[in-house]
Amino acid sequence: MRLRPLTDPAPFLIIVFGLGAVLSQGCAAPLRHVDRLPNYPVGFVERGMASWYGPGFHGKKTANGERYDMYGLTAAHRTLPLGSVAVVHSLPSGRHVTVRINDRGPFAKGRILDLSLAGAQALGMTGNGTDQVELRVVRYDPRPEGMGVLRVQAGSFADLHNAQALFARIQRGFADGRIVHTELPEGRRYRVQIGRFLVESDAHKASTSLDRMFHLQSFVIRDDG
Repeated sequence: MRLRPLTDPAPFLIIVFGLGAVLSQGCAAPLRHVDRLPNYPVGFVERGMASWYGPGFHGKKTANGERYDMYGLTAAHRTLPLGSVAVVHSLPSGRHVTVRINDRGPFAKGRILDLSLAGAQALGMTGNGTDQVELRVVRYDPRPEGMGVLRVQAGSFADLHNAQALFARIQRGFADGRIVHTELPEGRRYRVQIGRFLVESDAHKASTSLDRMFHLQSFVIRDDG
């Protein structure tokens, strides 16, 4: 699910970067070193709700440029660096599967992981569609491009004008705003994002501030360039 910035030269499509004042809660202009585990992402552990994605995305490009294979053992995560390998345990059943992170998602609040069909089948969760899981990163195969920076996604819209309206509301309070578009099976989506962080805690602080100020349900996502 690769994202592309809008590049249409028409005036109403121009996306301006770096607009607005910087919030003290985390939208810091200078980037700082990441406060992470010494061998990050190896050792990273997270618990939450997992879902899965299948036929509608099969054969489409993933965030790392591969074609999504729903029969492969892969998964999408919002912030783990691409190339992370994680063991995913189903907390209700005790079943587990090892997957490689090669895509971004899930783009739904309250979910931490989107498994491939094969991964979901290994956990026995295709019937329910979701499962409570614990993931633990056991290996990391870094890409030459590096990990990328973190951004806060404020909203996603089918209509460009709705995305522009939200962008206009929040751009004065947050730095490095942009609108990017992505092609999904259900059509094009315009995503409003702010910030450029190396420290995940800073990104989450900005997300909390954004939600409080504008009554949103934002989340942090890694930008792989």
